Amino acid sequence: MPRTPSLPGRKTDVSDAAWLCQMGECGLLKASFVPPEPIRQLRDLTRYRATLAAERTREASRLEKELEDAGIKLSSVATDILGVSGRAMLSALIEGERDVHVLAEMAKARMRPKIPQLVQALTGNFGAHHAFLCRLHLERIDQLSAAILELSTRIEEQMRPFSRQLDHLQTIPGVGQATAEVIIAETGGDMSRFRTAGHLASWAGLCPGHHESAGKRKSGRTRHGNRWLGAALGTAAMAASRTKDKTYLGARYQRLMPRLGKKKAIVALEHSILTAVWHMLTHDVDYHDLGGDYFTRLDPDRAIKRIIRQANALGFTVRFEPIQAA
Repeated sequence: MPRTPSLPGRKTDVSDAAWLCQMGECGLLKASFVPPEPIRQLRDLTRYRATLAAERTREASRLEKELEDAGIKLSSVATDILGVSGRAMLSALIEGERDVHVLAEMAKARMRPKIPQLVQALTGNFGAHHAFLCRLHLERIDQLSAAILELSTRIEEQMRPFSRQLDHLQTIPGVGQATAEVIIAETGGDMSRFRTAGHLASWAGLCPGHHESAGKRKSGRTRHGNRWLGAALGTAAMAASRTKDKTYLGARYQRLMPRLGKKKAIVALEHSILTAVWHMLTHDVDYHDLGGDYFTRLDPDRAIKRIIRQANALGFTVRFEPIQAA
């Protein structure tokens, strides 16, 4: 809905209603995007799942803080303290086991070579108080995990009519099943509601702002959009940025990050992903990756200059000669 400013000091609900009526009579109001009931139900499910996942993360942080208070540095050795090995050690600690060597021997698979480090990490002053609180944290985490699993099962059932769209979306680097489900739930999966990819990006709040006055362009920051969609796209963009030069998105991130910074480069990747989503769902096609060497092929002279600059910084001089065709 467009902005509907009124004169200073004259704002009331009645005047706002009258002003909106006048704008409606003149055709200056656009209809809001109200998804059908099945999509609204999907939104409820995916949003609640995201809320519970965030709460589970916070509960895991509380558990780690409790361990730190007891002098247990398990997180410095184990990547996931709630993994198979970490869970076994925590359960034993709660049950009263205090022999660090016995606890360290519970390590499984890739954790086995870290047993000496685990002995040091598990040496602390873990007592009955810590055991009580850690037990409550673990129970809460298990409850949340069970609820998330139940929600995911329900979401999969209601996503069956959109199975084709989900398959398309998961071909995008960084987009997994959960992210694809959020995209479908928040956009409705029907791109006919958005005239262009730019309209979709603007609705999602991923377009640069446009604030110009007296010939001067002011803030260009993005506006607030759909925070659920933004969070899912942010996760996908972070995953895609780690592909580096293997994919177009990874190469785009590496190209933008030195100039814009990490945060703005991630937002640019979110915009690229959402643009791809619009085209894929509009034309019913899979994602076509332009390749990690896209920008090199687009501007080979710039790539050559970059290589020369890097070589000169290392104290070398390079010379390029074209490869003769066989």
